[in-house]
Amino acid sequence: MDMGRESRWEKDAMTVEIVFALVTAVALAAAVFALALALVLAFGVSGSARHGVLEGGVVVGSAAGVWRLVRVLRRFDVQRRMGR
Repeated sequence: MDMGRESRWEKDAMTVEIVFALVTAVALAAAVFALALALVLAFGVSGSARHGVLEGGVVVGSAAGVWRLVRVLRRFDVQRRMGR
C-alpha cells in the first residue's frame, strides 16, 4: 500500500470499522452495567451498597467499552499496515 491518498474503498473500510468498534464498545459497556443492575435487583441490595454496586458497574462498564474500542481499532490498524 502506498502512503499517498487513500482509496475510496480504504476510507469506507475505516468508517465501517470505526462504527463496528463504537457499537460493540457500547454493547459491552451496557452488558456489564446490566449485569451490575441485575445483581442489585436479584439480591435486593439497597442504600449505599446499591449505589456503590451501580457506580462500580458504570466504571467497569466504561472501562470495558473503552478497552473494546481501542482493541478493535488497533487490530484494524495493524491489519491495514500489513496490507490485508
